[in-house]
Amino acid sequence: MSHPPLSHSVTLLWDITQKGYEKKRGKLLAPYIPQIQDLHTEAVQAALAKYKERKMPMPSKRRSVLVQSSVEACTPPDTSSASEDEGSLRRQGRLTTATAPFPGLAHPGAEHWFNRVIQGSSSTTSSSASSTSSHPGGRGANSNTTDNHWVPPDVTGLSERSQGGSMRAAPQGHHHHAGVMETADGVPVNSRVSSKIQQLLNTLKRPKRPPLREFFLDDFEELLDVQQPDPHQPKPEGQQMGPLEGEPLEGGGGHRPPSLLAALQRWGTTQPKSPCLTALDNSGKAVYTLTYGKTWTLLDPTGPYWTLLDHTNSPTVALVFPNSDPVMFMVAFYGCLLAQLVPVPIEVPLTRKDAGSQQVGFLLGSCGVTLALTTDACQKGLPKSQTGEVAAFKGWPRLLWFVTDSKHVVKPPKDWYPPIQEASNYIAYIEYKTSKEGSTMGITVTHAAMLAHCQSLTQACGYAEAETITNVLDFKREAGLWHGVLTSVMNRMHVISIPYSLMKVNPLSWIQKVHTYKARVAVVKSRDMHWSLLAQRDQRDLSLSSLRMLIVADGANPWSISSCDAFLNVFQARGLRPEVICPCASSSEAMTVAIRRPPESGVPPPGKAVLSMGGLSHSVIRVDTEEKLSVLTVQDVGQVMPAALVCVVRVEGTPYLCHTDEVGEICVSSASTGTAYYGLPGRTKNVFETIPVKLSGIPVSDRPFTRTSLLGFVGPDSLVFVVGKMDGLMVVSGRRHNADDVVATALAVEPMKFVYRGRIAVFSVAVLHDERIVVVAEQRPDASEEDSFQWMSRVLQAIDSIHQVGVYCLALVPANTLPKAPLGGIHISETKQRFLEGCLHPCNVLMCPHTCVTNLPKPRQKQAEVGPASMIVGNLVAGKRIAQACGRDLSQLEDNDQARKFLYMQDVLQWRAQATPDHPLFLVLNAKGAVVNSASCLQLHKRAERVAVALTEKGRLNAGDHVALVYPPGIDLIATFYGCLYAGCVPVTVRPPHPQNLATTLPTVKMIVEVSKSVCILTTQAIMKLLKSKEAAAAVDVKSWPMVLDTDDLPRKRTPQLYKPPTPEMLAYLDFSVSTTGILAGVKMSHAATSALCRSIKLQCELYPSRQIAICLDPYCGLGFALWCLCSVYSGHQSILVPPLELETNASLWLSAVSQYKVRVTFCSYSVMEMCTKGLGSQTEALRLRNVNLSCVRTCMVVAEERPRISLTQTFSKIFKDLGLSTRAVSTTFGCRVNVAVCLQGTAGPDPTTVYVDMRALRHDRVRLVERGSPHSLPLMESGKILPGVKVIVANTETKGPLGDSHLGEIWVSSPHNATGYYTVYGEEALHTDHFNTRLCFGDTVTNWARTGYLGFLRRTELTDASGERHDALYVVGSLDETLELRGMRYHPIDIETSVIRAHKSIAECAVFTWTNLLVVVVELEGSEQEALDLVALVTNVVLEEHYLIVGVVVVVDPGVIPINSRGEKQRMHLRDGFLADQLDPIYVAYNM
Repeated sequence: MSHPPLSHSVTLLWDITQKGYEKKRGKLLAPYIPQIQDLHTEAVQAALAKYKERKMPMPSKRRSVLVQSSVEACTPPDTSSASEDEGSLRRQGRLTTATAPFPGLAHPGAEHWFNRVIQGSSSTTSSSASSTSSHPGGRGANSNTTDNHWVPPDVTGLSERSQGGSMRAAPQGHHHHAGVMETADGVPVNSRVSSKIQQLLNTLKRPKRPPLREFFLDDFEELLDVQQPDPHQPKPEGQQMGPLEGEPLEGGGGHRPPSLLAALQRWGTTQPKSPCLTALDNSGKAVYTLTYGKTWTLLDPTGPYWTLLDHTNSPTVALVFPNSDPVMFMVAFYGCLLAQLVPVPIEVPLTRKDAGSQQVGFLLGSCGVTLALTTDACQKGLPKSQTGEVAAFKGWPRLLWFVTDSKHVVKPPKDWYPPIQEASNYIAYIEYKTSKEGSTMGITVTHAAMLAHCQSLTQACGYAEAETITNVLDFKREAGLWHGVLTSVMNRMHVISIPYSLMKVNPLSWIQKVHTYKARVAVVKSRDMHWSLLAQRDQRDLSLSSLRMLIVADGANPWSISSCDAFLNVFQARGLRPEVICPCASSSEAMTVAIRRPPESGVPPPGKAVLSMGGLSHSVIRVDTEEKLSVLTVQDVGQVMPAALVCVVRVEGTPYLCHTDEVGEICVSSASTGTAYYGLPGRTKNVFETIPVKLSGIPVSDRPFTRTSLLGFVGPDSLVFVVGKMDGLMVVSGRRHNADDVVATALAVEPMKFVYRGRIAVFSVAVLHDERIVVVAEQRPDASEEDSFQWMSRVLQAIDSIHQVGVYCLALVPANTLPKAPLGGIHISETKQRFLEGCLHPCNVLMCPHTCVTNLPKPRQKQAEVGPASMIVGNLVAGKRIAQACGRDLSQLEDNDQARKFLYMQDVLQWRAQATPDHPLFLVLNAKGAVVNSASCLQLHKRAERVAVALTEKGRLNAGDHVALVYPPGIDLIATFYGCLYAGCVPVTVRPPHPQNLATTLPTVKMIVEVSKSVCILTTQAIMKLLKSKEAAAAVDVKSWPMVLDTDDLPRKRTPQLYKPPTPEMLAYLDFSVSTTGILAGVKMSHAATSALCRSIKLQCELYPSRQIAICLDPYCGLGFALWCLCSVYSGHQSILVPPLELETNASLWLSAVSQYKVRVTFCSYSVMEMCTKGLGSQTEALRLRNVNLSCVRTCMVVAEERPRISLTQTFSKIFKDLGLSTRAVSTTFGCRVNVAVCLQGTAGPDPTTVYVDMRALRHDRVRLVERGSPHSLPLMESGKILPGVKVIVANTETKGPLGDSHLGEIWVSSPHNATGYYTVYGEEALHTDHFNTRLCFGDTVTNWARTGYLGFLRRTELTDASGERHDALYVVGSLDETLELRGMRYHPIDIETSVIRAHKSIAECAVFTWTNLLVVVVELEGSEQEALDLVALVTNVVLEEHYLIVGVVVVVDPGVIPINSRGEKQRMHLRDGFLADQLDPIYVAYNM
């Protein structure tokens, strides 16, 4: 397990007063408590001691999150317990824990598993005053060190690809202090984050316990490791067991009533004064005693129960009675039986959002309930609607609420004899049960079964007439109902009913009542015994000597033994005899399964079993001889019920009988079990009609059996032992673990002062084809972060050591926030639901996926590369063509003469100024949609001339000098660009700094100016002031700017002579852009490439002077710059320019302009499209009223350098379909640094196609086409049509050999408008020559190609293009620089991010990157900070499930923290640098172990 232990010094943190208190208290209690160390706590401490001191990285949390706690954080939480076993009273101190050591037992022969304890003998009485648990645990962490031959995973190697010679756009000039670490590319790292990551790496270097097994790797598939059974695991060796029969039911002569109603009638008429039921109030006073006579009278034929028949056509009626009113419940229950209605007792709904309330409503609806009986007081307390009626609860049917405590009870006539039937097979009542998944089912019990169960309980417990019994349990269901409402009436017993609310105020109340009423029998849970221990010293004069049976209803729970022992230990001095403690096992389906008989019935003495935890996890019963730590001690639950047949069957698959030393599910065949799940025939058949078979396949009996959902075995003397429940069973990697056992281990980790003992939930969730264990506990409000974290890490270690299983997630939530079960305890399924839905709102989370996820696919080994020649041959053999495609052939086109004339852009502008001087080329719109600036051919020419004069005369610049143009989007930028060309200078367009954000934007401007070697900056007066301002000085060295000229008021002068470049290969302009990996790269564009680019776009989009196009793009680099500054001048069409910034004030600006000017072709960026979908999604109606109509648009192209964002384009199309936008109109372009326009849809040609590929194959650099909607499918849209003159081929990144159709490789491009090379400072051209001039090593070895740096594939489609050829579609998968190499596979960040964004509604955006082989996921939280910690588990789950990757760090930040460039692309490397330099101000950072 990969978490190191945490210090043991925690115990020293208790303040001295607490210590003093403990000491004094210990002295006072010494006479009552034998000084024995609790074995389980000892086991946990021993397990923890084996871990070395090594720090785990603590999560970091923003202060505001630290303070958040629950609404009721000030009120101490409900102290009831997780499995209703025990809770804690609000005391400062607790008793020291203690349980007797168990003798080491040797041989696995049947007799030797048990330590026979005659419970009176004090020498062997095991005791524990706090019922932590009685299963000591834990194989030592180093017990199997000898077999650790597997190699620990390498998690430290830097997987960063060397970033070549291009530069990173981060402010330069950091002063590296000695203590600052550096990342692989020289970025300083804040030591706080990196030291935590270092700690994390240290913990991860330790090998996982289960080694990854070998398994074969199919060509495509990553196979998850299927857990092979361990060859050394214990296997059952005993005989096959036979069914076990209970003693016969005595046919009790005349006093056996024919039905329960007959018994009630008998006692009501012959013994009317005999007390039946005493109800207590919250002070413990008896408020009402119901006699048998009164009970019978209340069932009067003119009374409420007969009138019910007028109100309902349904035979079923809901009984909604509070736990404090047993009297009205009892009368209502028997009233329904008498009126032949079927009662369905349920809990009182307190709020409209009770845990599980919706499921209860579903049960009522499926049972056809239309009527609910309740008391007047209870009805008044129910939530009401505005009209004053009882509110409709979510998921509930419409109910008529009927109040039963009518004041006018009339005495029945003398001759009243209601028709009492004999017990029949009709349904008597329906008991609800909540399954492990949280669904509520109704179990039907017939009149005959109800009677038979009462008879067998009477015989088993030896009930005598008129005995007194105290009942602490819920009287509406299970043991509380069976003993306290049904069997008691059969035997005319007097029940003292103790409400839960009284137990919370006074835990000793039940013992006081046993003493006062001299009760012979008490029915309790181990929790009640535990509570009374904590309060017992308040009362010295209590006596329990009257008890002949203390029935422990949850005696089947593994922890009940410690409560029983501790209770006996303390109360033996008060008259409690050891042999009266009678644990029993029961389930809603089978009712009572087994109960320890009272001592007078002459049964064999009780037994204990000390079982190996390891064996139990393989369902085998063994004694752990070497390691006394990892054992579970269980007590027997007595003998099988009378007249019942019991057997133990395998849990999964065919119900084969188990071996004698094997644990299985206990099944019962008897007349006294439930008969069905109401309305669920399929589940009924599985549970109530099981036919156990012998290994030979022969059925055990012709009677059907009922599955009890109890896991156990039959020991010597036919004693039944239960080791767990199906509901708490967690099967992890083929081994079985019990939720209650895990809770017990968590509870034994000291100190317990950080969490509430009874408020721990343990459950498993399915992630990546296995169950993963989750532990959730309520944290005390006064616990500090460090203490809680320390306690959490120790719990993880203890569970790992004792149960040999890793915990996937441990979460602490604020006090009082876990959903409660009706009578205390935690509603486990609701807690699990909240965990999975991300609404648990924990205040502390520790995830350990590295430890417990052991079934990941094997890391991919790179195969020895196939040579290019064999690749070609392979393609030919497979019938695949080489993946290459090209746009239309330029030499065949009719505009060749014009193309020869238009070689230089400045010549084109001069020609247009003469030929069509007044033809408008540009319109610039403002936020209101008004034209703020425009330029005709002549105006542009004149402005360019003025700029050229200023450059040569004012700036004294020479031809070939570089000039930075720093302008906002507009005509100035275009005019100065042509001015530079006129003067023979080389323009470099630069985005101006943002006045509100100089600190981050100005350094980039400075950097481009320096890297491009610009000798002059042209700009506006306003920006000039900004560049030299005081604020700018804080960000950069303002003295080092080159000459800055403002072009606002230039004199009207003509240039004497325009510069003529000697050859078209001369440099025309530099195009600088920051890539998504944070690299600043400038490319050189020659005059020939510039005019070729314009010509290609003109041909593809059919542009000529009469056309208008609308452009909403940033004009600083790539295709955006070409469309904004170059294309209109070349083709003569009119461009409507919409600066994207204006959309922030008016989101509809671009679309309104498109509609107003009836534009056929328009270009935008993803950020613009996103602004429109988010900002206008709900306003399409308003736009329609303003006459916005998009039916004119033939093609709307998103300019991008990435994989098409198909979900965004589809959403955009869907939203604006209402405004006439054709669904076929939207497409994307593709360009990159080496060629700014490779593909562009244009106006002709087939629509873009979409294919679905298998995401898992992509990780292996393969393309596998799959059907839409198949698992792991990823939609990819074609990136537009290949431009005229452009040739594309797909090549293998390593061998540089050509690839076949539909193979993933790097896209290479050859075209007249390729850039001619990078322009970098440090003369690292050598590194990059292969980006621009590379050749295939095989096949066509002549052509010069440029490498785009993008992975993609070509696919020949069935469509035909304009030339009649079959159309080749190019699909871009992603940038090679962005990919993450993890576990030998190649991941594209966008795929992981898409999964993460889907994981929770509050995740607004996400970005991932790797740091020292750890995957870091940054999510933006759109919602309250309380939700921040919910995201940690959901993010980890979804990435594991869909990508087979373990997330190393989850960072939750505010919206807008993830940096995005002007094209709307995430800047993941900037984000990474910000994270490592601790500049993100995260809400929460979780380090997964």
